[in-house]
Amino acid sequence: MTNEDKARELRRQLRRIERKKQERVRQLLMAGLLCGCVLIILASVIVCVQWILHKEKVNPAEVLVPEYVEVNLLTPNEFSRPEIPLTEVNNIVVHYVANPCSTARENRNYFESLKDQKGSKTTSVSSHFVIGLEGEVMQCIPLGEVAYASNNRNSDTISIECCHPDTTGKFYDSTYKTLVNLSAYLCREFELDAKDVIRHYDVTGKACPKYFVDNEDAWKKFHEDVEAALKVIKKCGKFLPEN
Repeated sequence: MTNEDKARELRRQLRRIERKKQERVRQLLMAGLLCGCVLIILASVIVCVQWILHKEKVNPAEVLVPEYVEVNLLTPNEFSRPEIPLTEVNNIVVHYVANPCSTARENRNYFESLKDQKGSKTTSVSSHFVIGLEGEVMQCIPLGEVAYASNNRNSDTISIECCHPDTTGKFYDSTYKTLVNLSAYLCREFELDAKDVIRHYDVTGKACPKYFVDNEDAWKKFHEDVEAALKVIKKCGKFLPEN
């Protein structure tokens, strides 16, 4: 092999070595970039998890009711207003009164009358709100207290009882509109979604509210209406019943 051939072979070897070095550098850069992306993703996940875990829950006692609600609180008593603190709200529960043609005030007064019970056979029942046949709303229990309405979910829910004209349990339009608007308002205040409005049926299997249990399409439409109202209330700041 001549000196010239040896020189060419040496140059080829040097070029191979240089290419290997460059490839190694590229691999290290790619590995570093990948590690950086993974670290950023992990950091983002950790921040999100910490935010979720440490997110300050809404204090129900600090939430104000809409101005169209008539506040007529029950007298504190063990059967309908036990004054047990409600510390968190995860759902809004819809009920029907199951007493056709009764008014919001009559149902509120029934809850009030339970304080006078004596003997071993007693009833414990109440609701945060009762919506009447004309769309009026009466508040019976403060939002910072438990109502006896939703069985094992009393400790983390707000309850809404609705009046109805007949045994089908279907609400008048006036009652329905107020239910939609009040549900949307409470969803905004407690940072919930429309899907977080549930039926008593979803808690216990009881046919309550009857019309929404018997007619799933009506329940689906109700959720759609609450979602639409929630978008409006978030945008405009408040949303009053259109009765």
